[in-house]
Amino acid sequence: MIFFQKVTVNVLVLGVLVWTMTGCNALHTSIAKKDLDVQTKMSDTIFLDPVGPDKKVIYIEVRNTSDKDNFDIETPIKAAIEKRGYRVTDDPDEAHYRLQANVLSVAKASPTAAEAALGGGYGGVLAGGAAGAGVGLATHGGIGGAAGGLIGSVVGGLTETVADAFVKDVTFMAVTDVQVVEKAPKGVIVRSDSEQNLAQGMAGTQRQTFSEVGKLKKYRTRVVSTANQANLEYEEAQELLTKGLTRSLANVF
Repeated sequence: MIFFQKVTVNVLVLGVLVWTMTGCNALHTSIAKKDLDVQTKMSDTIFLDPVGPDKKVIYIEVRNTSDKDNFDIETPIKAAIEKRGYRVTDDPDEAHYRLQANVLSVAKASPTAAEAALGGGYGGVLAGGAAGAGVGLATHGGIGGAAGGLIGSVVGGLTETVADAFVKDVTFMAVTDVQVVEKAPKGVIVRSDSEQNLAQGMAGTQRQTFSEVGKLKKYRTRVVSTANQANLEYEEAQELLTKGLTRSLANVF
């Protein structure tokens, strides 16, 4: 009888300890992440030559290949650049500048995914996914310790599941590849050399190189925008992610 009383006490103490730890984790997340934190970063800086008012003409093309078809940035970007004194045209040949952007992904991500996406730069591979962490407890002491560890694990798993169901640290990430094209001054010829490795079958590759001469200077960069908050929903993050990306692209000009 005394043995089973000790086991029961151990289990109760362990259950309280696990509940306290998981509860504290959830409480810490809800407090630390109560405010919406939105950040927008560019992988590489683009410097454009200053031009007169007659050359402030720009052609803008924005594509969205993510699964969020309601993530519209073309309209606000055009409005923001017009406010900076530029005229937006539908004729790329008329424009002195071209802004081309492709929204690659708008999704939940792990905390390190944004850093990896930014570090990869234009055309870099995207990697991410939600990540979670659990609380592990080890107990010792023969049969009583084993029983306590088993039941404690069950109690810990249930309490952690309940806590996670109410409080989650959520990050949404938008990744956009950007190309800016600028007409070169008179008398300047721009030569571009490119190289591609094309996959052939399971293990083969084909190397392709080509050169071209023209009058356009091209710059490429990647913009990564993130929104982080406890229990954040996409609808709450969408507008601020759009604003951050719009501001970043408009300020290139």
